[in-house]
Amino acid sequence: MTDPLFREHNLSIDQTQALKTAAMRLEEHFDGIFGRETIEHFLASSYDQFARNAKFATYLPLLAERFAKQRLHAFSRVEKFVNDGKPVVLFLCVHNAGKSQMALGFFKKLAGARAIAWSGGSEPGNSLNQYSVEAMTEVGIDITGEFPKPWTEETLRAADVIVTMGCGDACPVYPGKRYLDWEFDAAPGTSIENVRPVRDDIERRVRGLLAELGIDTPAPMTATQS
Repeated sequence: MTDPLFREHNLSIDQTQALKTAAMRLEEHFDGIFGRETIEHFLASSYDQFARNAKFATYLPLLAERFAKQRLHAFSRVEKFVNDGKPVVLFLCVHNAGKSQMALGFFKKLAGARAIAWSGGSEPGNSLNQYSVEAMTEVGIDITGEFPKPWTEETLRAADVIVTMGCGDACPVYPGKRYLDWEFDAAPGTSIENVRPVRDDIERRVRGLLAELGIDTPAPMTATQS
């Protein structure tokens, strides 16, 4: 990698090789859209974002690659390199570990390839909320492949709808965007019993949003456990 951001972190040989491999995969994925310099810049800045607070460096190259891929997808839409007409929704909360991840999980499952969704947080946590993961598993949705991450300029600019979920004044306001503020009258996500009602409410709201976007959805998925 040539970007100076990588040199600042004194990467091991293994990490350097992992990032070079990640850059090659991203180049292949975005062939004809972005060149090496742009891809390396996004990959380097994505790595830097997670390296600031990481306790362990083992998975940083993988997180950086996945985050860079999302940002590049968003940037391709901002720059009109991709114009498929699909609506884009961005779910925002504080830690991007619970509510916004559940909303993202429902949206992806219900919308499929007909729409695009991302999520982000004002103060991203280190891992997903275990009860949110468990609650989604109960309704057949696996969100373990997701990870807490911040929102970015690219995702904000690319979104058609921005859904804020409890981040208050910390949530960004971007001119020309449609905003929805979803408030939840529920206890904190400190147990599966507390999370289930929020999960069910989120599914209802996601279905309503998809209906507004003109996307039909199958029958309800949640079946709250007693």
